[in-house]
Amino acid sequence: MQKLKLGLPKGSLENSTYELFKKAGFAITPNARSYYPLVDDEELEVVLFRPQEMSRYVEDGTVDAGLTGHDWIVENDSKVHEVVELTYSKQTRKPVRWVLAVHRDSSIQQVKDLEGKKIATELVNVTRSFLKKNKVKAEVEFSWGATEAKPPKLADAIVEATETGSSLAANNLRIVETVITSVTKFIANHKSYQDPWKKKKIDNIRILLEGAMLAHEKVGLKMNVSKKHLDAVLKILPALKNPTVMPLSDSNWFDVDTVIDEKVVRVLIPELKKAGASGIIEYPLNKVIL
Repeated sequence: MQKLKLGLPKGSLENSTYELFKKAGFAITPNARSYYPLVDDEELEVVLFRPQEMSRYVEDGTVDAGLTGHDWIVENDSKVHEVVELTYSKQTRKPVRWVLAVHRDSSIQQVKDLEGKKIATELVNVTRSFLKKNKVKAEVEFSWGATEAKPPKLADAIVEATETGSSLAANNLRIVETVITSVTKFIANHKSYQDPWKKKKIDNIRILLEGAMLAHEKVGLKMNVSKKHLDAVLKILPALKNPTVMPLSDSNWFDVDTVIDEKVVRVLIPELKKAGASGIIEYPLNKVIL
């Protein structure tokens, strides 16, 4: 039997990746003592790698496909096929920003002020390219960790990833500028993606992951509506296309089903109730395939 070797990120993205795949229909069971989680798909072989290394392993064919950040693809200058962009991260569904940050009391106010200074970061190549683009010469030092604690004594500035900025602020740092914005990407080895079976498998996973991502922001709503209130209710309801309206056994009543953005539910339900809807049920979605 053919198998697709799939790399998933080890570390901060690990749990959110498992959750995404679960919504997509894949049950992945981690093993604390192994880098090879179990998956309920006999056509898949899953292995965990650090996101920083993933694009290199996809590029050299160690795995056929994998998930990692755009930042690490750029950092490694990896030549891979980018299957789809998946906007999810450790804490939020927003892109991650790698920012240039300094101690809040630093005299550095802009990139030009970094001339001759020392910058600590894990994203060395991207930072050097950023400085070159801005025509600034500065020392870029690889940081093995605890990067946020280094200014001002061990470094004049840092380039660090942030989702909310709260950790930077807690370490008395202020953001000077964004260096690169990153989202998670599903990538594939070029040779693997040219193989018909593997391409089909990768594309099928893509469809399911995209459906799970879209479903994250949406919910289903169903309700009973009398004939005399139907027009009023339908005017209120947004939908991906149009709500589904089905007659009930009582010809004066209809079942109305729709999919809407979760953020508007709390506003819509009271309005729907006032317009005549009853038996309103909100239910979660695993996948929405457009």
